[in-house]
Amino acid sequence: MATPVLRDIVRRHAEEAAHLWCVYDWHLLHPEENPDMDEERMDRLIERLNAHLDGLRIAGDEGHAIAQERYDEFPEPGELFVLRMMQPSARHLTVLDLDLDAVRAYLRAKLPAPL
Repeated sequence: MATPVLRDIVRRHAEEAAHLWCVYDWHLLHPEENPDMDEERMDRLIERLNAHLDGLRIAGDEGHAIAQERYDEFPEPGELFVLRMMQPSARHLTVLDLDLDAVRAYLRAKLPAPL
């Protein structure tokens, strides 16, 4: 018997992961903007981001579908990041495994052009 998926909770994982990716990436690009983001806080942010991604991954196909729904509704960098992390080739990756320049290039190439 398949484990039931609680869609509201899985959707929350997708939303939180998208938000935390944006916070993480912004801080890396603009470290002077938030001097309170010390190493300990950054470690906790990464841990939370990875945990939300794991929550989506555990939900399997339903987690992927929810990530797709979130991106379809909000085609933003965080949502696209989450959707990309749900691909089979990325399911074993954590945030610290990523080549951030490659991730940013992927997001720029795939996102719709701003109006």
